[in-house]
Amino acid sequence: MSSRRPWRLAGALVLSFGLVACGSTGPTGSTASTGSAASGGTEAGAAGTRVFTADNGDVTIPASPKRVVATGYAVPVLIETGAALAGVSSWQRGLPLMTAEQRATYDNLPKIAGETAAETNYEAIAAAKPDLIVIGVPKPVLAEINLDRLKSIAPVVAIGPTTPSGWREQSRRQADAAGRLDRFDAAKSAYEKKAAELADKYRSALNGLKFGHVGAYGEVAKGTFHREFAGSWGTNIAQDIGVTYYGEVKKKGGGALDVTEYPSIEELPESLGEADAISYTVDPDGSVSEAVQYVLDSKLWKNLPAVKAGNVFPLRYTEAATYGSALTTLDAIDRALAPLRDR
Repeated sequence: MSSRRPWRLAGALVLSFGLVACGSTGPTGSTASTGSAASGGTEAGAAGTRVFTADNGDVTIPASPKRVVATGYAVPVLIETGAALAGVSSWQRGLPLMTAEQRATYDNLPKIAGETAAETNYEAIAAAKPDLIVIGVPKPVLAEINLDRLKSIAPVVAIGPTTPSGWREQSRRQADAAGRLDRFDAAKSAYEKKAAELADKYRSALNGLKFGHVGAYGEVAKGTFHREFAGSWGTNIAQDIGVTYYGEVKKKGGGALDVTEYPSIEELPESLGEADAISYTVDPDGSVSEAVQYVLDSKLWKNLPAVKAGNVFPLRYTEAATYGSALTTLDAIDRALAPLRDR
């Protein structure tokens, strides 16, 4: 339910308040229900329930949910894995990463919330008659949601983002809750296979190169740019093929602020002067946002060693948060880095 901009900018501030992923029970973050685990005792287990460890604690959920409502970051992974969805929140930021089939599924599902937690439509959720509700927002944002009201409708599991690269475990837990780990694992395997192939393809070209990355959320009015380090949105998938992003934030603020910062434009030489190559975020259609163009137009940018050497690479689809969509990102990275390999 969180929107694209709040996660990348304001959302980073939310995550700075010490948000961490809840511990999981076993490799999947859930356990089969037992006589002491569920309110129904052994009868609950016989009825097909289990206890799932979520951000909001241990929750008894259906072992095989039949009508799932998903919000926020849970939306794309549950569409991809074919969960039995009865309604979803709006997820505009992910539309460019959906296949035609996934987009059709998304378009045809009832929308039970907007782009923010404050836009939750409780009546629409009740009308969807879910047997499970999966909330995919950062833990601090749960305060904006009436969980008691949702719990009166169906069991609620909250599984939200932590750091940007955490989408791997986050999406796995969401698929697990919806009973779709088999399809999740297939997508994960396909991604890892492709990433390994690209790592082999670019090993020589990337050897010894230090990269920096300019993200899309600097604020021109404030004279800042967006520097992303290893583990951030613009970097974490490229890292899987062997791109090395150097440096770290000056002061870690927790969550996304552990891997991203917003220096003044005057700090470009200090921030990126040691980079052998620089990648930067562009929109899905390849266009450059105002914040990134502000950097590209700067005389300080033009004087950076990596820029003078022509080692600058625009990256599309940097906001992938599922293994399926990250395959698209890998293709985009391959196209972007092709000139480096061909030299």
